[in-house]
This record gives sequence, structure tokens and C-alpha cells, in this order.
Amino acid sequence: MEAPTIVGIDIGTTKICTLVARAEGPENLRILGVGIEPSQGIKKGNVVDMAAASQAINRSVDKAERTSGYEINAALVSLAGSHVTSVNSKGAVGITNRTIGQDDVARAIDAARAVAIPHNREIIHVIQRGFNVDGQEGVRSPLGMHGYRLEVETHIITAAASTVENLRQCVSASGVQASQFVLNPLASAEVVLSETERQMGVVVCDIGGGTTDIGIFIDGDVYYTSVLPVGGNHITSDIAHGLRLPVSQAEEIKVQHGHSVRSEINADEFFTIRPFGEEQAVQINRQELAHIIEARVEEIFNLVLQEIKRSGYDGLLPAGLVLTGGTSALPGIRTLANRVLNVPVRIAQPQNLIGMVDRLNSPAFSTSVGLLRWAMLVSEIVTEKNPRRSASNSARGQAPNNVWDYIKEVIRRMMP
Repeated sequence: MEAPTIVGIDIGTTKICTLVARAEGPENLRILGVGIEPSQGIKKGNVVDMAAASQAINRSVDKAERTSGYEINAALVSLAGSHVTSVNSKGAVGITNRTIGQDDVARAIDAARAVAIPHNREIIHVIQRGFNVDGQEGVRSPLGMHGYRLEVETHIITAAASTVENLRQCVSASGVQASQFVLNPLASAEVVLSETERQMGVVVCDIGGGTTDIGIFIDGDVYYTSVLPVGGNHITSDIAHGLRLPVSQAEEIKVQHGHSVRSEINADEFFTIRPFGEEQAVQINRQELAHIIEARVEEIFNLVLQEIKRSGYDGLLPAGLVLTGGTSALPGIRTLANRVLNVPVRIAQPQNLIGMVDRLNSPAFSTSVGLLRWAMLVSEIVTEKNPRRSASNSARGQAPNNVWDYIKEVIRRMMP
């Protein structure tokens, strides 16, 4: 049977990327359609202009439909922003027939979800981390075990309900149903982390245009997530102010001449710009530009360090930090991250892609491809549960409905 077609829409501060793909084997994804558009109406993960955001999403979806030949009816959508918060919660239930089944696991997770959530918050993810059967801790899968009491530890991620609804409405305006929202660092982790890193203890740090997304993984499970409202656009803004340039020109200079470590730049390196109020072009020492960038990037990593310490897991991360996102392409950023955080650091980007991948082999598209990985796992579960319905959905390029019915099994697949 043909693998289902999966769709992801990554809505960022800098770009909106719609991808249509099909799984080929357990690892590879064949990219069938790509729609990349400059983002409008989105700031730091929040919708600030509904009309502009809807039009940008619509253009991105339209491009993906034209290049793939598929009509997109539903998709998984990325989510970020400082409004996202997380909490760890436990749920416990009694076992009636003494042998633990899937219904018992579902009841335990429902009990864990019954935490006090303010009316203006919406639960985005409930991720199981581990089980306790009659006091025995560290149980990975309790199915089939004999017991009287089952406890589950979960990581619950919530977001501002109004922000999520605004994003949902913007996607709906393009004729696409947002079948599920996926937090950026969870999507990125699907692409950039190895299983060894997940088990040992690692931080995934996705530095985008408007936000820096953090996820901490230990023993194969996500233990902590956070979104910081700083990103690459702040670096661009600093350059624009420091060198008195338009923001668009400052972005070009950052990409062409930027470096994160001033000491690695020769003192005799110059480039030419034309600042506001100047009739003639002037030469700027590249060290001056690196000085501006280094100050902001160092601040971002200091905020990341504070967040890691706040989580309480800073001593449990021997695998260090995995950097991704568009800003991680800045030369020298790995050196600076290592200096500030004092942990091993590597930069990662999507792998095992086939088809229309010319623009996707970059850290900037880790979240975009990660959404496809997430959707692929959900589709696998649905295919096993109900092949006929899954085939019907895939024919329309549609992600499976009732995703939450299967999310517990999906998470166990993703983080064994």
C-alpha cells in the first residue's frame, strides 16, 4: 500500500514554509511540494495582523499545492512564542483486571491532564515520560504487566488559547484545517537529535528569527521545554541601529559579512555600506560588525543558560547542546555557544531528504522537516489502526483526524 501523504506548515517570524512529503522507508522523506514565503503579520510567534498572516500562509500553501499537485486540506502546524509554558504532572489509577491494558494507560494520562489550567490556556501536548507500577519506578511500557496501581509522569505543554485560535483562524482562511499544533523544539528534535543524545541528556536549541526554542531531553524523554522571545531579528536590528542602516540591508550584511566572534576576524577586513544621511559609501571594519553580533548572540546564550539552570537539569546533559534554526548558520556561533555554556556544541540540519530538497538542506528548515517526521509517525499509527481511513485521508493530502486518540502511542514510538 502507498505511504500516506503528509503536510506540515511551519509558521515563523521570518518565513512560512509549507511542505508536502511521502515517507520512503523508515528514515527517508521524499519532498513532493515546497512553498516558502516571507512571513508577514507574525511577530515572536504571535499573530499581530490577521489579514497579512492569512495572505502569507495562503501564498505558501498555494505554492506547495502547485509544486506537488496535491490539494492540501489539513496539516500539522508549528507553534512557538513566549506564551508557551510547560509543567510536569503525575496521574494515578487503580487497575481493575490486574493486567495493565491500553485503556488503563489512557485513564492514567487523563488523570495527569486534570491539572488546574486557567480558562485562557489550551493544552497543546501531553507527553508521557515514564510509569510507576505498584511503586516500581522507571517502567518504560507497562502494557501486559500485573499490578494494582499505575502512575504516569507526563510533560504538559500549554499555550495562550487566544493566540492558538488566531493562528488556527489564519490557517483556516487558506482552506486548511490545523489538525494539530506541534511545539517548535519538539518538531526540530525529531530531525536533529540522535537516539544516543536523547538517552544521555541533551538540549536542542532552535534559534529562529523571533524566538529561541529550547527542549531538554533525558532518558529518551522530553523533560523541559521553553520559548524565549529573542532571535536572529534582534541581531539584525542591532546591526541596523549600530551602523544606521535599513533593516533589509542590515540582514544582507549579517548574512554576507557577519561573524559571532570578533577575535576571529582580521583587523584589516573591511566592507562597504551606505548609511542613512551619507551621500557616499563608507567602509566599515568587519570587526565592528562582529562586535555588534557577538554582544547579542552572547546575550541569547546567557538567557539559554539561565533557562537550563531554571529547569534544574543542568547537571544531567553530557551530550551538551544541539544548535539549529536559521541563526545557527552564523559563522563562529558554535564557538561562542561553547564558551558561554561550557558544554559540547554541534550544529545540525535536516538529513535523509529526497526530491525537492534544494533549499531544505539548512538548519533554518529543521522545524519544517520535523513537522513531517511528526506527521509521518502519526500516519503510521493510523495506518496500522485503520488502513482504509488512512488511505482515504492520504489521497487528499490530509493529516489524520482525531490525532489525540493515538498521541500516546505516537510519543512512545518517537521516544522509546
